[in-house]
Amino acid sequence: MKVLDKLEEWIITLLIGAATLITFFAVVHRYTSGYAIPGVQDWLLAMDVSWAQELTIIMFVWMAKFGAAYGVRTGIHVGVDVLINRLSDTNRFRFIVFGLLAGATFTGIVASMGGHFVWENGAHHAFYKLFGLALDDVMEGPTTPDLELPTWIVYSAIPLGSSLMCFRFLQVCFSFVRTGELPHHDHGHVDGLDEEPGDVEVNEFDLDDNLHPLDLKHNVIGEDRRGHDQPVAVDRRKDDLGGEPK
Repeated sequence: MKVLDKLEEWIITLLIGAATLITFFAVVHRYTSGYAIPGVQDWLLAMDVSWAQELTIIMFVWMAKFGAAYGVRTGIHVGVDVLINRLSDTNRFRFIVFGLLAGATFTGIVASMGGHFVWENGAHHAFYKLFGLALDDVMEGPTTPDLELPTWIVYSAIPLGSSLMCFRFLQVCFSFVRTGELPHHDHGHVDGLDEEPGDVEVNEFDLDDNLHPLDLKHNVIGEDRRGHDQPVAVDRRKDDLGGEPK
């Protein structure tokens, strides 16, 4: 299972990374080709990058389909569960299981219909040709305008991504039935950032330097918070008998 998880993450990462680089290259090419740089401008104008937009669209479609499956596994998808959380534990359990199974059923239907569409759109011609079968009355299928890529390859994102999403729904449902817990994603958390320290106990009425509240947990009375190498502040208060300062 960990291999599938890593493969899923690598596919999404590579697709979004490659799409970003291709888009950056196309934008730079578009603007730099407008400058009359001897030799460079002619070289840039002779370079055909009309395929860049089509390829990035295809990459983002594949990324969205696999990203949806990743979202089910990690709990990223937003759901309105205000009413469900107010139900009893038994009814909440039933509604959650029903919702997960409904998601698995829907994505399974989409995967099945998408697979049939891809097969009839030219995939069967490619497989027949690959295995040396007869190609009589077998439609080759259309291609994309710029890349001239068989469209069945592009549309394969539907059955593959939906099948993986269906599997993730079943995986989450099985885990919920067994443990009673759902995957949860903290939308306010940013990976790579250290957790902020907990609340510090502060007495807002005891101002050691008349500027900042005193931290009762980490400081002692009379200690200068600018550093231990600084002199200790002197308590100017006199005792009740009028003696010298303490």
